[in-house]
Amino acid sequence: MVNEPARLPAPRGTVIISSVASDAHTWNLVLLQLLLEEMGYHVINLGPCVPDALLVEECVLRRPTMVVISSINGHGYADGLRLAPRLRARPELAATPIVIGGKLGVVEDAVERDRQSAALLEAGFDAVFADAHATDLCRYLRSGDPAGPPVGPSVGPSVEPSAGPAVPRTVAGAPGRP
Repeated sequence: MVNEPARLPAPRGTVIISSVASDAHTWNLVLLQLLLEEMGYHVINLGPCVPDALLVEECVLRRPTMVVISSINGHGYADGLRLAPRLRARPELAATPIVIGGKLGVVEDAVERDRQSAALLEAGFDAVFADAHATDLCRYLRSGDPAGPPVGPSVGPSVEPSAGPAVPRTVAGAPGRP
């Protein structure tokens, strides 16, 4: 006797994840990939040290539902200021949600961190998760993500849906913020 395979939920869309060009870390990308796949997304993990031009090319070619940029080395702020306008310059990506998170800078001052997050939003990111955890991204997606209602099991108790839809272009994950 053969058991029928379990029915998997239909994919919610494709998410491209990548680090910035100067970041060689991989574990953060693997964690993000696993979390997003558990939420029902098809994930294309471009890996670390992806040149801006290659990321833009892959996004134009694959037309993702969302682009997630992760940085651990503290250069996410500087690289993100350069990357977001390059992605937004392509008409095919103008409406694609693009988020960035992780250790984006090396400043300790909360006011300066908030200023940097605001600059990243102004550069073209839809959300900034400064010094945040991957679960903050999951919470953001569950609260009002562009691909529709969540599919599949919850990632854990810290990522339950919030009370309302996410506000586009928010700063999330900074100390003292929800």
